[in-house]
Amino acid sequence: MKIRKDEFQDILEYLKRKRWEGEEFVASLSDAAPVSKEELFTFSEEYDVREFCYEMSTDIDFYNYHSIRSAYKTMQEAVEDNKLLIERDGIVDVSLMIAVRYERLEKEQLNNNQNSNVMNQKNFEYLRDQVKYTGFGEGLENDLKQKIQEGNPEFKLQHQTLYGKDSVTATLNFSQSKQSDMYFFNSYQVSLQKENSAETMDQTFYINKGNNITLKEAYNLMEGRSVNKDLTNKEGQVYNAWVQMDFKQSDDNGNFKLKHYHENYGYDLEAVLSKHPIKELGSEEYKSNLMDSLKKGNLQSATFQLNGADQKQYIEANPQFKTINIYDSSMQRVDNRHAKKEQQSEGENESVKQGSKKEKQTPAEDDGPEIPKAANKRKKRQSIS
Repeated sequence: MKIRKDEFQDILEYLKRKRWEGEEFVASLSDAAPVSKEELFTFSEEYDVREFCYEMSTDIDFYNYHSIRSAYKTMQEAVEDNKLLIERDGIVDVSLMIAVRYERLEKEQLNNNQNSNVMNQKNFEYLRDQVKYTGFGEGLENDLKQKIQEGNPEFKLQHQTLYGKDSVTATLNFSQSKQSDMYFFNSYQVSLQKENSAETMDQTFYINKGNNITLKEAYNLMEGRSVNKDLTNKEGQVYNAWVQMDFKQSDDNGNFKLKHYHENYGYDLEAVLSKHPIKELGSEEYKSNLMDSLKKGNLQSATFQLNGADQKQYIEANPQFKTINIYDSSMQRVDNRHAKKEQQSEGENESVKQGSKKEKQTPAEDDGPEIPKAANKRKKRQSIS
């Protein structure tokens, strides 16, 4: 379809009007000579325009058709950008302009698809790692990829696990950005069901940059224990604090609030541990593992040296009262004052022993608790979850 340049605007308005009247296709004589508005034939159905072109075409004259929308879109773009106008000696080749536009759009679509695929892959990899390091492992990877490919504005993933005999169900919440195709991991809701209990406790943990609570830490907080975290304030500054759930206060969404004990609160875990006759403190490796576990909020086993014998007990950090909670092997709370008396007794006995060793002129031992030789032979790193 070729038209005269001085009739360009008039034919553009004509095609727009016919399109809004319900016409979908325009047919014209395909020739070197330009056609006028009166030589354009419009149709609402493709079958009709194809039959018209077939019936009207001869060995000399050939009729062709275009989508009216494509024709006026192409012409409108040329009005806005004169570089898109294909014209020679006052004749505009609209058919060639339409073909060039299709080719340009195909290339743009291909590039957009490639860019979209790259962005989707990067988005998936970021979310996959975020989910993994928030404590949900790698088991949700395939479900995550499928949900992203489905392209829904929001989606959820389910995760179940056991901590001891306590059942934990987590629902991970994702949403798509309103400005792009990117998805974000917003929050996860934890439902905790204690052993032999029909009731559940629910709490939502929000994913905030630099302030994420892992699933195990969430469980420990819901158990009433404290977690030590490096957190980021609104100004982007990093600070360290112990976090504990306040079961007496909840927010508007029904979540228990979190209490923070900052560094200036004065809780020194290492100093507190040193007040107790804990054998693991005699090894830098074991002490480091013990402290790391307590900072994650775990209830951690420890070996207490009491009355000349080793006793397995369990401890947890208690930053609020600047101490540790101690439980015996039956998980009964041990009075700290009683433990300190036993430690003091142990210290006095140790002094007597050291005095005897000096009298015998034997070399002095390290101040820390002695690690048995049998343990030294099995010098594998303790893994504390």
